[in-house]
Amino acid sequence: MSERVIAPKNRGFLFLDSHPGGCRQLVDEMWQAVPAPVIAQVPSGGEGPVALVIGSSSGYGLAATIAGLTRAGIRGIGVCFEKAPGRRTGTAGWYRTAATARLARQHGRDMVFLNSDAFSDTVKEQVADLLAERFGGRLDFLIYSVAAPRRTDPDTGDVYASVLKPIGSPYTTKTLVFDEHGAPEVQEVTTASAEGDDIEQTVAVMGGTDWERWITFLADRSLLADGFTTAALSYIGSPLTAAIYRQGTIGAAKSHLEATARTLDERLSKTLGGRAMTSVNAAAVTQSSTAIPGIALYVGLLRGVLGEAMVAPIGQLVELWDQLTGTRPLDLDDEGRIRLDTWELDPSVQNAIAERWSTATSDSITALADLDWFSDEVRRLYGFSVPGVDYTAAVETDVPWPTPASSQENQLNLSHERGASQAGRAPRRLGERGFRAPTSL
Repeated sequence: MSERVIAPKNRGFLFLDSHPGGCRQLVDEMWQAVPAPVIAQVPSGGEGPVALVIGSSSGYGLAATIAGLTRAGIRGIGVCFEKAPGRRTGTAGWYRTAATARLARQHGRDMVFLNSDAFSDTVKEQVADLLAERFGGRLDFLIYSVAAPRRTDPDTGDVYASVLKPIGSPYTTKTLVFDEHGAPEVQEVTTASAEGDDIEQTVAVMGGTDWERWITFLADRSLLADGFTTAALSYIGSPLTAAIYRQGTIGAAKSHLEATARTLDERLSKTLGGRAMTSVNAAAVTQSSTAIPGIALYVGLLRGVLGEAMVAPIGQLVELWDQLTGTRPLDLDDEGRIRLDTWELDPSVQNAIAERWSTATSDSITALADLDWFSDEVRRLYGFSVPGVDYTAAVETDVPWPTPASSQENQLNLSHERGASQAGRAPRRLGERGFRAPTSL
């Protein structure tokens, strides 16, 4: 046992410890926020579609996992790379995965989680073996949601590092920081332009190379089902952040991801009657986004403009799964991308943000942006500021990595869940595009 009281300690937007109880409560809230399927996705016996979520422990990947389990009735495998508890707590993703696995097990969903480097061929072998031995040798869906600082090429051993830089010339932008007392400051920050092989390195990490490698690897093992569908999660964002994001090195990687989608889509269509797409999601507070200059300020202003009308990641991923499973028709733009960001990029919303951006200073920012919400969202990434959690109480930090349930256990849990539903649990239905969850990750 390793119980202790965990207080938030941070350096800027980076927290040194995570709170297991808060992470568990967040996952519970996300799970409860998902409407029940309008038409049951899980056939008799619980044999739902088999899905692989790469990057399943945080941000949109976590939302994809939870929405897939609850809305689409998936079973399958989640892959992520998290640090176990030791001298410090485990990473927040470690605790979120444990909480997700607990709920999946309670609801009879056969979901296995692997803690490993998604770029390695070793984990690809593990996934292929699990698909063959545990899931009937077929994969129906693959969600690719990976943000990483570096990647090792399995063939050459070369290590590539991603960078956040503009292309062409240095870029100066406003950004939001908090001083040691928590007071907000709007500052200007200049980022040097990409040089040397910065673009190529970033594309090698964050582009579509590994996504395509996953598809090829599993196809060579004859594990892709007829009609197999895959989606890589992406972002375009506002003109206010374009120079550092969509027009920068990360944007080059996203363009490569989208080009890879077109190549894969043509290939899968011919061989399996399948599909490959990118899903363009909207802005959110994530551990990755807070590292990008200007994004924190932008998201705070976005919340200031829209308030509760912002669509949380879990709501966006419910819509994605509805489109992928045919509950709703695919809604693609001219470049074949699913667009879940139209509410953010609406001209009236962007004009309102741009006006606030132009006048934002340290003195005026609290009136222009929802900084209380933003601060709480950052803290919730690590399990803090979660309603209903007693942060003065000691909590067990040595939470084990989840082990998969047996098929018999899954059937028993599924029977219990159906019994509870028949006893009078009212079904929830998905509302309009403005569906909102109580929290986002």
